[in-house]
Amino acid sequence: MQRDDAHAFLPYPDAPVLHAPNGPLSGLTFAVKDLFDVAGYPTGAGNPIALAASGIKTTTAPAVQRLLDAGCRFVGKVITDEFAFSINGNNAHFGAPINGAAPDRIAGGSSSGSASAVSCGLADTALGTDTGGSVRIPANHCGLFGIRPTQDRISLSGCYPMSAGFDTCGFFARDARTFERVAGVMFDADTAPLPANPRPWLADEAWAMLEAPVRAALAPALASVTAVLGEPTPFPVSENGLDTPFEQYRIIQGFETWQTDGPLIQRYAAPLGPGVADRFAWASTVTAKARDAAEHWRAGFRADVRRRLGPDGVLVLPTAPDIAPLRRQDEASLDRYRQVAFRILCIAGLTGLPQVSLPLASREGAPLGLSLIGPAGSDRSLIALAARIAARHGHR
Repeated sequence: MQRDDAHAFLPYPDAPVLHAPNGPLSGLTFAVKDLFDVAGYPTGAGNPIALAASGIKTTTAPAVQRLLDAGCRFVGKVITDEFAFSINGNNAHFGAPINGAAPDRIAGGSSSGSASAVSCGLADTALGTDTGGSVRIPANHCGLFGIRPTQDRISLSGCYPMSAGFDTCGFFARDARTFERVAGVMFDADTAPLPANPRPWLADEAWAMLEAPVRAALAPALASVTAVLGEPTPFPVSENGLDTPFEQYRIIQGFETWQTDGPLIQRYAAPLGPGVADRFAWASTVTAKARDAAEHWRAGFRADVRRRLGPDGVLVLPTAPDIAPLRRQDEASLDRYRQVAFRILCIAGLTGLPQVSLPLASREGAPLGLSLIGPAGSDRSLIALAARIAARHGHR
C-alpha cells in the first residue's frame, strides 16, 4: 500500500499494474485521479454511488497507458472532488487531501489528490482533468507546474466525463524538467509549435481583477516573462469584461454536467456534499435553448480570441485571483473565491487553448501561479517556453 502522508490516495486494494521496464520516464512514479480507468480498480468519480456502480475495470485508459508504456510506475488512485464539480479539494465522502506547499490551506480541486500527491513528494507526476480549472487551480495552490491542454489533444477515452465541451486531461510536476519529460510522452508533436520568440500579450481584464497585494506578488514573475519575451502588449479578452464569458461558460458546463450525472443522481438520490449539491440543483434548471444560445456566443468569442492571438502569440495572465484559501474558511467564502476565479479560468476553456501554470510567485508563505495561454496545438512548445521562463526566474 502506498504511503499516504497527504491523505490523497483512495484505500483501494492493491492490484498489479505493469509498466515498461525501460522508457523515457523510467524511475518516475505517477498517481491517477479517480476519474481514469485503471484495470483492476474501480472508478469512483468522488461519489459513493458512482463508486458502487463502477465495478472493477478491465481496461486501462489510454492516457494512463501512455505513462505505463514510457516506464513510469503507477502508485495509486487519488481523490477527486465529487463528480469533479468543485475547485476546492474538499470531498464530503472521501476527505480533503493535504496541500504539500501550504498545509493550512486547501489543495484545490477537482484534481485535489493528484496535486496533493505530487506536492507532498508521494509521486513525481499525476494525471488530472481540467474542465473549468481542475488542474490549474491545484497547481496554483500547491506550487506545481500544471497544464490544461488544447481541447481534445489528449484522449479522454476511459475517463469519467463531466462536460464534454470542456473536459481535458492534464498533469502536474514539481519541477520544469519532469514536466517536460512527461509532456514528451503525453503529447505527440505539436501541430502548431510556437516560434522561438513568441509575441507576449497581457490579459487586461484578468489582471484588473487582482487585489494590489496579489499584483505585487506576481510582479517579479511577470518581470521574468518580460526578460524572456519582451514587454507584453495589452490584450482585451472581451470588450465587455469577463462577466459575460463566465456566464456563457457556466451555462454550457451546467447543462452538460447535468446530462452526464443527473440520471444517476436522480435514480439513486445520490448524496452530495456542500456546494456540489447547490451547483447540481442549478445545473438541473439549465435548458437546451440556453445552452444553444451560449454555444453560439462561444463560437464567436473563440474565433475572435484565436484570431487576435495568432499562431505566434502567448497570453500572460494570473492563474488564479490569489493564493489558496485557508482550510478553515466556510463554504460561502470559498464560493466567493470560486466566482472570481472562474472569470479568469473560463478564457482557456471557452477558446479550447492550452494553458500552463508556473509556480513562480508566493504570498503570505503560500504559492501563487502565473499562466501562459498559447495557440491551439502548441502544448509542447508552450511547456518548453514555460521552462525557459522558470529557469530565468531561478525555478528549476
